[in-house]
Amino acid sequence: MLAVLPAHHTKHVPLLRYPFCHSLFHLAQLDNGASNGTALWLGAQLLSWYLADNLKYKATSARRPRVVELGSGIGLSALALSAMGYDVLATDLPAVVSSVLADNISRNVSQLPLGHGTIQVRILDWSVPPEQWSWNDDTATMGPPFDLIISSDTIYSPDIISPLFRTVHALTRMSLISSPSSRPPPVYICLERRDPTLTNRALSNAENMWGFTLDRVPHKKLVRAMEKGGVTWDKVDWEGIEIWKLTLTEKVLNARVSDNIQQ
Repeated sequence: MLAVLPAHHTKHVPLLRYPFCHSLFHLAQLDNGASNGTALWLGAQLLSWYLADNLKYKATSARRPRVVELGSGIGLSALALSAMGYDVLATDLPAVVSSVLADNISRNVSQLPLGHGTIQVRILDWSVPPEQWSWNDDTATMGPPFDLIISSDTIYSPDIISPLFRTVHALTRMSLISSPSSRPPPVYICLERRDPTLTNRALSNAENMWGFTLDRVPHKKLVRAMEKGGVTWDKVDWEGIEIWKLTLTEKVLNARVSDNIQQ
């Protein structure tokens, strides 16, 4: 079996051969410094293995569960979830979509197993206020409600913290309003704790400004997920990687009910 290396060992490789479960993806990446989103990062690797181990899809409902990913980059997590049976909306900035994401998705659809979900690609700029979004300009584009929201390797600058969690909050609220279910979609954020001050600031922003509860996934669950994925890295190769589960608090849920009554 082809060995999977940590992302920082393969930045120089323009086309990665990347095994995931029973698929082999061919992922183009750029390491030209123009954008953080055009290369593979550790967070996408760890999040994909964790979700594969803990969120297995069971074909028991009328429709497939729907996932939106913020900052899809080269498309690994989107392809992984599609391989697991989820319908995925992969989003990123225009430069990332046009340079790597769209082509990687189209190139690898044929590598997905039978029973895979669909993948759609959409530009989503977090700096654009949610009230200016449009989900109706293209009826073929997947929109809310989403059953799961994910993001990895997206907390690296103070400037993007509030826009990121504003976007996550808006997608969660939209999913609640447009779904008969009263349960908010879980949000999984995978980050690398390079700068503890920045990481703590981001988590505090999610909790105190946007009303999410925070639960860190135990380290042993990440180890188990990697082992099941056939990965045997040294500890130093992925030190600092954390996965957090975010859920809207009861206070925000009650506000949602109040908003609906007023409408």
